[in-house]
Amino acid sequence: MSGGRIGRVAAVGLGLSLAAASSASFANENGTALRGDALREAVSGKRIYLSVPLGGELPLYYQSNGRVDGSGEAAGLGRFLKPSDSGRWWVEGERLCQQWESWYGGRVFCFTVRKLPENRIAWARDDGEKGIARIAP
Repeated sequence: MSGGRIGRVAAVGLGLSLAAASSASFANENGTALRGDALREAVSGKRIYLSVPLGGELPLYYQSNGRVDGSGEAAGLGRFLKPSDSGRWWVEGERLCQQWESWYGGRVFCFTVRKLPENRIAWARDDGEKGIARIAP
């Protein structure tokens, strides 16, 4: 599947394009900016669930060894893109970066992340996409 089709259908990982309401929520949310070790600790070994516009959630597992796994099956994204993928993640200063093996044609994306109440985070990707996600151990 072409990277262009993936980009048109859905943005995957923390980069999943959420409904417009999520973007508006991001702008209105206060929170603590996560950087460096605090950012690494917030995601390492955790599952992060991204709400998708058509309902459901996209789970991402940020392994402590720097690998990230994602599956769009539960959110019904399998018909639009490769249903699951793996990649790597790392922290650069105040940004969480990730690169998938197939999703997005392997392009690197980086995000700023703010910790919110109730195990949630607000994220903003370097290309302007924004959203809210929840973190589970």
